[in-house]
Amino acid sequence: MGSKWRKAKLALGLNLCAYLPRTLDDDDDGYSSLPSTERLSDAALLSPLSLVNMAASGPMTPLPTANGLRLSKSLSRSASKSSKQTCSICLTKMKQGGGHAIFTAECSHSFHFHCIASNVKHGNQICPVCRAKWKEIPMQSPSLDPPLGRVAVNPVGWPQNDALMTVVRRLPPPRRDLSRRHVVPLFQAPEPGIFNDDESLDHLPVVAESTNASDNSSLRTIEIKTYPEVLEAPRSSSYDNFMILVHLKAAATVANQSSSRNHASLPQLYQNPRAPVDLVTVLDISGSMAGTKLALLKRAMGFVIQNLGSNDRLSVIAFSSTARRLFPLRRMSDVGRQQALHAVNSLVANGGTNIAEGLKKGAKVMEDRREKNPVASIILFSDGQDTYTVTGAGANKSQPNYQLLVPLSMHGSDNTGFQIPVHAFGFGADHDASSMHSISEISGGTFSFIETEAVLQDAFAQCIGGLLSVVVQELQVGVECMNPSLCLGLLKAGSYPSRVAADGKTGVIEVGDLYADEERDFLVSVKVPAESSECETSLLKVKCVYRDPLTKEMTTLESDDVRIRRPEVAGQEVVSIEVDRQRNRFQAAEAMAEARMTAELGDLPGAVSILENCRRVLYETVSAKSHDRLCIVLDAELKEMQERMASRHVYEASGRAYILSGLSSHSWQRATARGDSTDGSSLVQAYQTPSMVEMLTRSQAMLLGSPSTQRLVQPVWSLGSQPKPR
Repeated sequence: MGSKWRKAKLALGLNLCAYLPRTLDDDDDGYSSLPSTERLSDAALLSPLSLVNMAASGPMTPLPTANGLRLSKSLSRSASKSSKQTCSICLTKMKQGGGHAIFTAECSHSFHFHCIASNVKHGNQICPVCRAKWKEIPMQSPSLDPPLGRVAVNPVGWPQNDALMTVVRRLPPPRRDLSRRHVVPLFQAPEPGIFNDDESLDHLPVVAESTNASDNSSLRTIEIKTYPEVLEAPRSSSYDNFMILVHLKAAATVANQSSSRNHASLPQLYQNPRAPVDLVTVLDISGSMAGTKLALLKRAMGFVIQNLGSNDRLSVIAFSSTARRLFPLRRMSDVGRQQALHAVNSLVANGGTNIAEGLKKGAKVMEDRREKNPVASIILFSDGQDTYTVTGAGANKSQPNYQLLVPLSMHGSDNTGFQIPVHAFGFGADHDASSMHSISEISGGTFSFIETEAVLQDAFAQCIGGLLSVVVQELQVGVECMNPSLCLGLLKAGSYPSRVAADGKTGVIEVGDLYADEERDFLVSVKVPAESSECETSLLKVKCVYRDPLTKEMTTLESDDVRIRRPEVAGQEVVSIEVDRQRNRFQAAEAMAEARMTAELGDLPGAVSILENCRRVLYETVSAKSHDRLCIVLDAELKEMQERMASRHVYEASGRAYILSGLSSHSWQRATARGDSTDGSSLVQAYQTPSMVEMLTRSQAMLLGSPSTQRLVQPVWSLGSQPKPR
């Protein structure tokens, strides 16, 4: 009961406004007449400069009111009097005969009609002042124009979803006479059957013919390097599992190649051409998100919105018991950002958790769009467990089928690769890490574990830092044996689809997209026979075929032949540290997966033993003896996982999610958020790219600039429990 009352107090006491400098568009009379402490802007709610001020200062003691609701003691009589004269949304004065219609709700609080119509148009039926739930809602007719100097509720190109309503008189009704209010009951027009109302793109794709970049280094977007396990092997020796490392690295963006930049200006990442993004965020607003969680989600979404470019498009899906699209795919121009901020600001937490419905609607947005940006992705955020599809009535709870959560159109294909990856973010101790990890694996995305409120925005920042820097698409890596006596064995590619031809002479790995500066390492096993007289053996050749996301140009790039010397008598065998390093990574990932399966069977000591054995093996490798950084990081990660298996409670609260997020990161070789991985001082920072680091730096600089943030963020991995000691 105590924790629920604490949540209620936080929810009631939450204030998400922030100070903004006065602009020329502000109402001079209304704005200047307000005291400085009241000069706030609703549009600033989700900007990177916004703070969660009231939550940071702690919950307030509630008082009972006549209608059974509880208001904060901080709503003094003077504040109540001021609220009758000032619109609580735009915080400018309401004047009779001032040319603005005024709406008074049944709770007696008054607002500019155009302000409250914008606030409730997305389904928000809660009074912004006292949190009372309204039965009668104002709705704006498409024929009504907003007052001069204010952003339109629906600018040109944004279709209206509101039903027509009676025009409200421009005279304020008596505050206590409900019968004289000119309002109509809430009516939300149904969503269109086809989501083909995406905003048009203002750029034309550049179509180019396929080229071969092997002889032109200026065209190379990918660098290929190969490393045999050893450089020389005796002629008389044969190898059934000779390892060859294929190392790929995507080119840096122009911004990352620049040695200097003005930190006060817009990042160069956005000043140079890059592939624009279509992004759909599917957000959990179930009842468990009420209070600080929803406030921080809004702030994180504000950061995302502010960092998307004018050619990027965003659509937001909110789900609880059902799912609804807040707005279609819209370009994040100045007007688009304003609209997106207002839409996200309207979110209210209630209901259950229907992840499947949210993903279904998110997939439909992508499927039905008329035009497509080169890059497309879905971000899924949830703090709970699906209570409808997987654990609902009739579902097999002992063996849940998480594939039911993912629309068929989003399932990956071995032939075409993953088209629309879902990057899933599990928040706190109560989310279903297994389902979120499965969703990301099926679609080709990553799974991040947001353990504490402090890293929510950083986790989003790291993700979009990568999405906004895609330089390679549809990457396919082919390997071909160069000697008729050779035969391919296994292709170690993690979660990437791979296949070896029936004759064992060729193999293919479907990689898909690469971010700028991103690297991929694959181990290719080859069966090498003994040689009778040859002094050198050609093993294989690597070929990469990929598409440039901007020009649509298909490029083919081939490596040199991989060769090893075959002396009659070889000297001391020297194992390549590059090959050994990646072999350790694959071995550690396999140990993590095995330990996780053992833990799910209830054998936590056995799971800990598996991880400990892996650590012992790593100690004896060439990489460990050379103090290789990756080996040190792997050991630290395995140790952390062991600690999170100390008890069933710790494993359920954070261990499972931490391990699955680590597996996701290693299997895709892409950065995920888990523990303190987004902290610059953390060892576990695998696969971060410069673009991700830059976006993280911006996020953390904003958060560190807020003194109240230090008091706001609290661990959420276990309600009522203390953080796990380090």
